[in-house]
Amino acid sequence: MLPDADDPVPEKDPASSDWGPLSTLPGNPMIWILILGELLVFGAFFLFFAFERARDPVLFNQSQLHLDRTVGAANTLVLITSGWLAALGARAEASGRNSRPLLLGSATLGVLFLVIKVREYATEISAGFTIDTNAFFSWYYLLTGFHAAHVVAGVILLTIVAWLRGEENVETGCAVWHMVDLIWVILYPLVYLIR
Repeated sequence: MLPDADDPVPEKDPASSDWGPLSTLPGNPMIWILILGELLVFGAFFLFFAFERARDPVLFNQSQLHLDRTVGAANTLVLITSGWLAALGARAEASGRNSRPLLLGSATLGVLFLVIKVREYATEISAGFTIDTNAFFSWYYLLTGFHAAHVVAGVILLTIVAWLRGEENVETGCAVWHMVDLIWVILYPLVYLIR
């Protein structure tokens, strides 16, 4: 049975204070190890993308012109708004208020991000720009697809913590979601804007 919005919220696990400096971070300390690993993986991808761009700037700049910057900007706004709702949800949970509507709103915007991304992919593919077109589009689909997979995982996690509640659960879900936001805030200008 799922908990009701008015059920008492479980307290933060006292065992989590054994993590040294990590125990001062919001959420479960293990999630911060996962987040660091994910940021390192994305960071490596971003460096490889920049290296490839430097090897063939003309190809990358010409290919970039086929991306819809407005759609990318709209998706940026959707994710930033979603992150804001998640932060409000974490604040609500910490103060004993019902965080569920805010967290589910955040997850819903995550789904909207994915719908927009899928439509963008469909437009690009119908115009003949696939993962096999050239190095730019290979990197474009790899980076945005890998990020989209993280959006899916984040939406699932936000939905779960919206029902489980508890300050540590909500903080953990929100920490992951903010990582997903941060990655997009770097990815969008790197792939869509910087020439």
